[in-house]
Amino acid sequence: MRELEEIQLSLLSPTSPEKIFEPIITKRWFNDCHGWLYNVSLIVPSVFFLVYLALQAKKSFTKLFHGRSYIMIAYYGLLWAVSLLNLAWCAFQPWECTTGKEFSWNLLSLFTTSGMLFLEISLLAFLLQGSYASGLDALTRTFVISGIILSVDILLKAIYVFGFGVPLFIDLDGVTNPVKWGLWVIHKLLLTAVYGIIFSMHHTKWRERLPARPAFYNYICMMFCLSATALFACVLVASGAGFGFWLYNFTTICYHAFYLPLIYVTFLADFFQEDDLHLENVYYSEMKDAGFFDADWD
Repeated sequence: MRELEEIQLSLLSPTSPEKIFEPIITKRWFNDCHGWLYNVSLIVPSVFFLVYLALQAKKSFTKLFHGRSYIMIAYYGLLWAVSLLNLAWCAFQPWECTTGKEFSWNLLSLFTTSGMLFLEISLLAFLLQGSYASGLDALTRTFVISGIILSVDILLKAIYVFGFGVPLFIDLDGVTNPVKWGLWVIHKLLLTAVYGIIFSMHHTKWRERLPARPAFYNYICMMFCLSATALFACVLVASGAGFGFWLYNFTTICYHAFYLPLIYVTFLADFFQEDDLHLENVYYSEMKDAGFFDADWD
């Protein structure tokens, strides 16, 4: 009888899995590493965006099937794939601070950031073609250029992370690695320079090479500001300023939480929501408002 009582007490004790499972999950998934506010700020927008994509999936597939735009089909598929990767990256934040999970975290971060960077590069390559074409040739050129640049980026990151052990994807407050932050400064500097050049092209004779839609111009403006802020944050961290970590985390939240919805709103929403004739009228009105046809009246 005494042994049975001890077994019953052990099962009902606070150390049983049923008692400790929920507190461990709560602490681990919302309080570790950067804190619960950081994690929630990443996870909630990512979940909402995927739910929105799922609710619009039937309508979107129908539009893609009838529209037969290779560009739109490719970017919609990429958007789904990268959104799922990004949600996984946001949800598994505790891996960043968990012993034994460094390899998994670095691999997940490498795939996620590479997927989002591919969207960035391919969209810029597409914009510089000067049209909103849907041909297979335009898609091929865009993906070849983007693939070459991304392959070099992935190779260099993999060498530094898995070869030299540089913690590129592990951001702990107060831990400053000169090599890591020097690499991120170069990375953000290149992105800022590219967005800055495209931003300045709108005010030069080269503006005709860019789509005349204000939405594209606004996208470039926002990405230039975000890249410049991230660059400034990396410089602060590299110089030892504690404020740099907070600013860098803020830019990380903005990028992972809102970049994919920004792509959808800027490049895909009109295609899915407007009829073809009405869409042409919208594009013409925006081009006229942007002053694209002013030369015709001279």
